Parts: sequence; structure tokens; C-alpha cells
Amino acid sequence: MLARKGFCLLVAVALFAIALTHASPGAAKSIHESHYNYQQTFGTALRLVKVDLDLQVTETNGEWGYFLFVYTSRESGKRKNRGSFSFVRRGQQVHVVLQIPQMPNYHERVIMQKLTRKLAEEHGAPPEAKDEPVDDEDDDDSAEDDNAKKDDAEGKDKPKATKRKKRKPYRGKPRRRR
Repeated sequence: MLARKGFCLLVAVALFAIALTHASPGAAKSIHESHYNYQQTFGTALRLVKVDLDLQVTETNGEWGYFLFVYTSRESGKRKNRGSFSFVRRGQQVHVVLQIPQMPNYHERVIMQKLTRKLAEEHGAPPEAKDEPVDDEDDDDSAEDDNAKKDDAEGKDKPKATKRKKRKPYRGKPRRRR
């Protein structure tokens, strides 16, 4: 009986060790927030896959924001894996998602790093977010705004206190504490 328990324990430890050392395919996806505009990000990713990585692009739809490709690597041998890039506009940023489901996740991360490097090389530093449009029509107002900015810089204009609404008291049954 004791030998049987020892054998079961040995099998369980062996299976656990195999599970830890086995590289499982990545079911996750790599996500990146691009600070470049949609056309720059989509075009650069497409050139990265077609030209730099020399992969076959099977379907492209810039209007819907995705393209599909066939991914091959030295690790997978002759096996062809399907991959996809998708792009979602979010204000001035672009949400980029890369999926290669049958490969480990680090393949996706390496390609995303190459994409960020290629964006910086081709388009320079990412553009900064624009706060507000500038009105050049009113010269009088702009002079007043300049004076207000100077006052702010000197510390003359202090922040105003905000008024809070008073809460109405609770008129229901009191809660019992446990």
C-alpha cells in the first residue's frame, strides 16, 4: 500500500515537472498603444510583415483595420501558423493587437518590439497630444490670456475652492452591525 502511494506521488511530481518545462502555445495576445496616427501605424506594420519579416499576407482590410498573415519561424520548421494584426482608433492613439495563437507569446512580443522600433525610425518621435486648438482671431483676448499666464507663473492667481453639495441624511432604518 505504501509503495503504491509512493509511486502515485512520483508520477504526480513527474507530470508537474513536465507541465512546467513544456512551452505551451500562447493563447494570449500582444497589445500595444501606438501614439502615431492610424495610417502610419497600419502602413508600418504591413511593411514590417511583408518586407522586413518576409511573411505572406493573406488578407488586408485597412477600412476595418486588420490584416492576416502566415507566420513561419526557425522554431516551427516548415509549419505555417496563422497570425493577425488588428488596429482600433482610440482618439489620437491606435490600439494594436497581434495574435499568433499557435506560437509561444514571446514571438508576438518580439514582433511588437520591432514594430515600435520601426515606427520610431520611419516617423521620428511620436507626436505629442494636442490639448486645445489655438484661436488667432481675437488679438485682444490673446493679450489678456498672456497676462493671465504671467500671473499664474508668478503665483498671484491661487486655485479657487470648490463647493461641495451637502448630503441629505439617511432617513431609512438603521443598519445592524455584525
